[in-house]
Amino acid sequence: MRRRSLVAVALLVTLAGCSAFSAPVQEASTPTATGSDAPLPQVTLEVRVTAVVDGDTIRIAYPNGTADTVRLVGVDTPEVNVENDPTEFEGVPDTDAGRACLRDAGTDASNVAKDALLGRTVGLAFDPGTDRRGYYDRLLAYVVVEDRLFNYRLLAAGHARVYDSEFSRAERFYSAETTAREDRRGLWRCVDPAATGTPVADGGTVTPSESALVVSTVHADAAGNDNENLNDEYVVFENRGESSLDLTGWMVSDEAGRVYTFDALTLAPGERVTLHTGSGTDTETDRYWGQSGAVWNNDGDTVTVRDAGGRLVAHRPYG
Repeated sequence: MRRRSLVAVALLVTLAGCSAFSAPVQEASTPTATGSDAPLPQVTLEVRVTAVVDGDTIRIAYPNGTADTVRLVGVDTPEVNVENDPTEFEGVPDTDAGRACLRDAGTDASNVAKDALLGRTVGLAFDPGTDRRGYYDRLLAYVVVEDRLFNYRLLAAGHARVYDSEFSRAERFYSAETTAREDRRGLWRCVDPAATGTPVADGGTVTPSESALVVSTVHADAAGNDNENLNDEYVVFENRGESSLDLTGWMVSDEAGRVYTFDALTLAPGERVTLHTGSGTDTETDRYWGQSGAVWNNDGDTVTVRDAGGRLVAHRPYG
């Protein structure tokens, strides 16, 4: 199994519906911490994080020992202590499954905050467009840790939405949220693609009903050591349409950007093809990627398929 350098987070939503809103997946690589190469905000205080209330709220201790609570500027992570309102998160269905998915996403965001901040000394910076304290008398601040803006990191990795308020970095934050939502990172895996469509690179969308090709099986956990049994790590694709599909030039990729391209292959209605990670002789029913190590993460990844023109035709997160 491949290992990633970032923390495992977020959730699984399958294209079949809302029945799998709460399985863990890997966090995608985080873009530049501040967005658009913007400079970090000016740190005015250094404090120690003593507790994480949830993904967007922390408790701190000043150098003199006094305590305070900080609400992160510009971001809102799903709730963990009260019920979530799915209507606050674009595209998340207002159903029990949607609320459960957001609750799990909130837990993931809290865990990310604990891993990154708890027990550490961090910098606090304040935005000229906001008050110093909010409604509950909490400090409203940016948190800087290891020369990274944690508020932005939450958005870029899909752990939060932008909190609709006046602050100077709003444009960059909204851009990060949009990218995370289009890539279905973190909480945005709670979005129901059957209802909203899945964004594609050219600005269009594709819904399951528009694509006859489906990812029917992901067998990520090979028997024994994955790296020593590569052909028992595989993905099965099925044509569920009423006409044949020419897969020549179609591309399969994982979240890390590894790409396999099908050579000449046509699937008749109801036919399947299995893509094995290792090496072998290609047939009409089995294809071999020829990788030297495991591709699909056992604890979560996303299988993406694009046609020869680059249009998204299948998208299957799992975990």
